[in-house]
Amino acid sequence: MRLFQCGCRGCSGMFMATPADGGGSGPTPASGGPVDRAVLEELAAASRILADQGVVDAFGHVSMRHPNAPDRFLMAKAIAPALVTADDIMEFTLDSVPCEDKGRSAFLERFIHGQIFSARPDVNAVVHSHSQSVIPFGLTDVPMRAMFHNAAFLAQGVPVFDISEKFGATDMLVGNNEKGVALAKILGDRPVALMRAHGSVAVGPTLPLAVFRAVYTEVSAKLQTTATLLSNGGRIAALDPKEGELADKVNEGASGRAWQLWKERVGAA
Repeated sequence: MRLFQCGCRGCSGMFMATPADGGGSGPTPASGGPVDRAVLEELAAASRILADQGVVDAFGHVSMRHPNAPDRFLMAKAIAPALVTADDIMEFTLDSVPCEDKGRSAFLERFIHGQIFSARPDVNAVVHSHSQSVIPFGLTDVPMRAMFHNAAFLAQGVPVFDISEKFGATDMLVGNNEKGVALAKILGDRPVALMRAHGSVAVGPTLPLAVFRAVYTEVSAKLQTTATLLSNGGRIAALDPKEGELADKVNEGASGRAWQLWKERVGAA
C-alpha cells in the first residue's frame, strides 16, 4: 500500500491510497518511455513561474502530457511549487497511478490532471491553483468575464464546478477518479473552470499557453473586481465572444514572449 500526500490547504497530510483512489497495491504500471531532460526542466520551470507570478503558493500544481505517450502524464511529487526541479517529476497513468515504486509522495489531487487529459485529447498541460482573486467568482453568481485582450480565452465563458452537487458534503478536494471525471465534464471544451470554494483549473494545448492562461485568469479576476467597484452596478465593457476568439488567436502566438520572460525570472532560461 502506497502513501500519498495532499497538496491542498486543509488536508491532514499523508493518506493511504486505496484501489478507489487509483493507487492500489497492484503491479506498477509501465512507463511511457524516457523523457528528455529539457522537457522535465520546462515543466519544473512552469511550476516555479506560477509561484513567481502569484498564481500558486505552497499549494497547487501543473502537469503536462507525456510527449511520447498520450496515455501518461508528468507532474512533480508533492512539494511546494516554487521548489520543484526536474528531479522531482513523476509519471502517471491517466487513472493517476504512479509509474514508479520509489516511495515518493504524490499529490492527492492528481486526479484533476489525469481525468482532464483523459477527456480532452486537445489538452497537453493542466494547471490547478487556488489564486485568491479568482476564488470569489466561484462563490457568487457573478460570471467571470474577459476584462482585456490577454484574458481573451475567458470570453468563451467560465463554468463552475460545485463538488457538492454530485458528492454532497466533502473535504472539497478532487481526491479520486470519480471526482476528476465530474470536474472534467464541467470544464467541457473550455480553457478554464472554477471550483467552488477551492480554486480553478486552466488548460492548454501547450505548457506555456496553459501557464499563460492561469496567470491571466488571476490578472483578469483582479481587474473585474476593480471594474465592478468603479462601475457601481453599471455596464462593464468586457470582451464579447467574437472579440475573445479573435484576440485569443493573437495570444496563442504571442504567449511565448511572456514564457521567455517568466523563465528568465525563475532562472530557467
